Amino acid sequence: MLNSASDVLTSRKPEFALSMRVLVIEDDKEAASWLIKGLKESGHVADHACNGEDGLALAREGVHDVLIVDRMLPELDGLSVIQQLRQDGFNTPVLILSALADVDERVKGLRAGGDDYLSKPYAFAELLARIEGLSRRPAGEPQATRLEVGDLEIDLLARTAKRAGTEIILQPREFKLLEYLMRNAGSVVTRTMLLENVWDYHFDPQTNVIDVHISRLRSKIDKEFDASMLHTVRGAGYMIRAPQS
Repeated sequence: MLNSASDVLTSRKPEFALSMRVLVIEDDKEAASWLIKGLKESGHVADHACNGEDGLALAREGVHDVLIVDRMLPELDGLSVIQQLRQDGFNTPVLILSALADVDERVKGLRAGGDDYLSKPYAFAELLARIEGLSRRPAGEPQATRLEVGDLEIDLLARTAKRAGTEIILQPREFKLLEYLMRNAGSVVTRTMLLENVWDYHFDPQTNVIDVHISRLRSKIDKEFDASMLHTVRGAGYMIRAPQS
């Protein structure tokens, strides 16, 4: 994991008025214990299965709001668990956890019926945000795999970006920064929001890391085009918006 359990639990306070019931299907006892503790400290109820067969049986009870399923499980692997649930008509949102981080593996996970895919190691704050998002999604609604703002688009599976059909080469952190800005298109994103959601900092490191990355990103998505999309909102933060006609 990227954070210790103590760091996670002190940095993230419960934000949901309603508690979720989450099923964690994870064979690593230490990882499962860490995750379950974090969920409970965040105000949620967590159940645990340590293998695929038991996880499938618990998931079939239909009482959980979200499932967190490890990819590699004994007795029945995570993708088989998800495929069987979907075949049986269960639409409970599923977040897949996996050490397999390449694009092909993410695609396999989503095509098997997963709703989201998070690579290990991960930050608990990001996992919590993702399952909260899944719990708000109507059952059976597919995950968006592409974001578009004006003529700027990113493919979340292939991790590629284009503007007006021209490919833009981004480093991993630049892609994550652009993704977050595009998910909040038309709204001001503060430095604190960027530190917490792009860098997973819950304190101000007193560096110019945001300015440097914003500058690099702006040069890539705006420099060669007539209209700018990435704007600095003085005294507030940053915003991506489609060019006004």
